[in-house]
Amino acid sequence: MSRGRHLWNCRCSKRHSRSTRAKLQLLVSRVDRLLREGQFANRLSSATPIFLAGILQYLTANILNLAEKEARANHRIHITPEHVQRALIKNEIFCRLFEPNAFTRTTAAPTPRKKK
Repeated sequence: MSRGRHLWNCRCSKRHSRSTRAKLQLLVSRVDRLLREGQFANRLSSATPIFLAGILQYLTANILNLAEKEARANHRIHITPEHVQRALIKNEIFCRLFEPNAFTRTTAAPTPRKKK
């Protein structure tokens, strides 16, 4: 008898990935790896890659939905990159999200105060 079954007497002995448990199509482990390799922060919560994968999946689904409508408007069956591009340009929110200066800082960083 294996040690795992002896210690944990449960019906399902299958292991589920974080993507499966979160019911996501995007791979949470890949998002986690890219976050750690990118060194965006010294410490990451275990929920961070799950949350980010969920946001990316939601945005991707919305973009593909708009691209599908664009393809159907042009009497096409397949979605092409041009349909995605036109859908992003026509949508005001996505157009502002993907513009080049969407995330630049407009205010200067505060300077630390000197101690008296």
